[in-house]
Order: sequence, then structure tokens, then C-alpha cells
Amino acid sequence: MNKIFEDRALHLNRRAFLSKTATGIGIAALSSILGYSFFRKNENGLLVEETGGLRGALEALHHPAKAKRIIYLFQSGGPSQLELFDYKPLLNERRGQDLPESIRAGQRLTTMTSGQESFPLAGSIYDFKQYGQSGAWVSDILPYTSKVVDEICIIKSMYTEAINHDPAITFFQTGSQQPGRPSMGSWLSYGLGSENENLPAFCVLLSRGTGRPNGQPLYSRLWGNGFLHSLHQGVQFRAAADPVLYLNDPEGLSREQRRNMLDKLAELNARQYDAYGDPEIQSRIAQYEMAYRMQTSVPEVMNIEEEPDYIYQMYGPDAMTPGTFAANCILARRLAEKGVRFIQLYHMGWDQHFDLPVAIRKQAKDVDQASAALVMDLKQRGMLEDTLIIWGGEFGRTNYSQGILTDTNYGRDHHPRCFSIWMAGGGIKPGMVYGETDEFGYNVVDKPVHVHDFQATLLHLLGIDHERLTYKYQGRRFRLTDVEGTLIKDILA
Repeated sequence: MNKIFEDRALHLNRRAFLSKTATGIGIAALSSILGYSFFRKNENGLLVEETGGLRGALEALHHPAKAKRIIYLFQSGGPSQLELFDYKPLLNERRGQDLPESIRAGQRLTTMTSGQESFPLAGSIYDFKQYGQSGAWVSDILPYTSKVVDEICIIKSMYTEAINHDPAITFFQTGSQQPGRPSMGSWLSYGLGSENENLPAFCVLLSRGTGRPNGQPLYSRLWGNGFLHSLHQGVQFRAAADPVLYLNDPEGLSREQRRNMLDKLAELNARQYDAYGDPEIQSRIAQYEMAYRMQTSVPEVMNIEEEPDYIYQMYGPDAMTPGTFAANCILARRLAEKGVRFIQLYHMGWDQHFDLPVAIRKQAKDVDQASAALVMDLKQRGMLEDTLIIWGGEFGRTNYSQGILTDTNYGRDHHPRCFSIWMAGGGIKPGMVYGETDEFGYNVVDKPVHVHDFQATLLHLLGIDHERLTYKYQGRRFRLTDVEGTLIKDILA
């Protein structure tokens, strides 16, 4: 009991000290707690009050930024690079032959194929052609993407250590295969803040593909804040009457009553914070206020019915259906226009272990037209130059068939050693193919790009040195790229 009274006395002493200390110190403390700066330095180096949006923990960018925001079109499940961007005619020439052990070199396999007696090589049944000035090879199941190859940079030499979905996706989103770290969007919210005080800095949209509708699920911790304050977690937008859960007022509660309730609640929370100093109390106050402002901003941004007909035609027939990848691409562009810092689209269904030829054609049709349309839509609005678009999944697929190989059917297992993604806008060189894999499409042979290299480059484009955006937690300074990451200078415009 004495210990309780001692703790209470310490809290009261702390409250008395802070209440009698200069206001500037109080504001600085609150700023540190929330990870936001309510003041900025003017041209004379003096602190002035910040207006509009919320500033992040970084007092200034580490270098000039090429991009202001990111739209990440994450293709969950592991798209097969061999059916999309990595053309390997040798696999068709040697179709059915066993993968040479000298190429596999004892690589760890998943339990789904480790017990196979043989690993028959399986080339794509789809045709490839070269497009654009770069001469990029693109599959015929991506007819719209093939038309924008001069606007994008295809990286064919991505690799990762993760071999299963959950750790692989977690690695891409948080920089660690183990859960509990902040997601990429949370890091950006913490570091850079928001350009719009009426919308979160980090928004998430989900869609389910037709290639494998009941494939790998996704978990909300992928857009979680980890050990950062909860103010920085991603906010999921749904294709429903209530796009954001628990945002609307209860029935019978007026706008004025809601305002009064929040004011009184803020007073109670402020007293609780004074007594116990828990930073999450201040985060909760900020979240309540954000939710109040979002009650008017969210319906406005979600109302895509006001879009002109040519936009729907550009993004394809699925754009008229809420919750589809195409409709979410339009929403992503609208959120980007409103100053949202990081917009994450997850499209599920790329995990094609069996019946790949049929499934991947459906899955590609889900995303091809809308992905290309997003690039061109941003370009026509003058936003592509400062908006970074990313398209890709957590790993690639094997060059051998999982299960029985026939003339018309095959599957592919997970493959972390090489896979393809593409990027566009925001300081990326357009019309470029970067990196190369061997003739079997199994190993990277030129310009390898690790997940941490990819993350370091994204932060660089936003004006951040990945080694300097850190957060101290449990005695250690953490960062998105952990203790690795090298800037991919060759792909920078």
C-alpha cells in the first residue's frame, strides 16, 4: 500500500512541476510524446506555430525529396514473375526435365514441394513480347501494363529470405519477419506527419482477387503501429455503408452533442495524463479528434460517383463496383489528391500452387487495366512526378511445377531467390528494366535488390536517410531497414 502512495506522490509532484514550468517546455513534451512537432523553424531559424496538417518527428528532411506520397499496390500471395515479366524461353525448351541441382544449390523449400521426387521445369504457356524503348518483356496477360512500360521501372532482381507468406509480407511491410514492428506507413506517419489534418497519414484498402478468392488472408497488424504510438497505425477503408468502422455518431446524437462530449472527454483524459503520464492517453485524444473531422472528410473522398465517365472507362468495368481493385485505385488517387502520405492497397489471390494458368489470367485481369490507368491518371493530373507507385508481392514462384505437370496445367511454389516488381513516378527512372536472373529464372545474376535495399530507396525518395529515421524502444534504436539497406542509385531519376 505504501508503494501505491509513493507512486501517486511522484505523479503529483510531476504534475505540479509541469504545470509551473514554461509553456514551451510543456508543448515540447507533448510534441515528443505524440511524435509530432506543433512548431516549425522559419527562414531565420525561429520556431513558429505550424498551421495545416500535422508535422512529423523529423524537424526537416535529410535531403530534397522527389516524392511526397506513396501508393503501394501490394499483390498479396506472390505473383509469378515467370508469367508476367521474367521471360525464360529455356524453360519451355526443357519442359518436363528436372531442375539441375547445380541451379537449386540446396535451397530450402517449403513443405509443399520438399517431398517431391522430381522438380520438372515448367515454362509459361503465355506469350511474351518486347515493348517500349526499353524493350521490356511483358506477358500477353498484361496488355495494359505493356502500354505503359516507358513510364515504369521493372526490377527483375528482387530477393528475400522469407519463404512463407506471413513472414514474407511482414518483412516487406515492417522490415522484420517477426511481428511487432511498425509498418512502413506508420514509420512515414511518425517521421513526416500528414499534409491533411482531416484525414489519416496512412490509409489502407483491401480487395479480393478472382484468381484464388479464398487464398491467403491478411492481418490488420500488417498496417499496425508496432511500438510507435497508436496515432500512426493505418486506417482501413471498407467498401460498405460505413467505410471506417465506428466513425459515425450513434443514432440520436447531434453534431453539437458530439462536440461537447469530445470536449469533456478530452478534459478527463488530460487529467488522467497529468496523473499518470501515459503517452497513449494523448494519442487517444488525437484519435478522437481525427475521427470527428473524418466524419465530413471521409464521405467526400469516398464518393467516387462524381468521377467523370472517362475515368471509369480508363480504369475498366470493375471500377463501378465498390471494393474491387479498380475502384480502390480510384480511391487511392482521390486520397493522394487530399494529401494522404501513404496509401496501401492489398489485392489478395496470387497464391497459385495449382491451376496456375487459369487462375493467374483471372488475377492479372483484376489489376492490369486499373494499375496502368492509375499511372496515366496521375500523369495527366501532374501528380506522377511526386507520387511513387509500387506494384509487387512478397516473393516469386518456382520455375518448376508443384504437383503434376501437363501440357495445359501446372502450379508453382513460393520462391524467394528472385522475383519482379515495378515502380513508377516519384523520382524513379521511367522506361527501365533493372537487374537480371539466370536463364532458368531461379537465381539473380545481376544487380540484386534486397527487401531492405528497396525500403531504403523508398525512404530516400521521400527525403529520408533510412539510417536516421529511428525510434528508441526498450533500450535500442529501431529503424525500418533494421541494420541493413543500400540505396539503389541506378533507378533514381
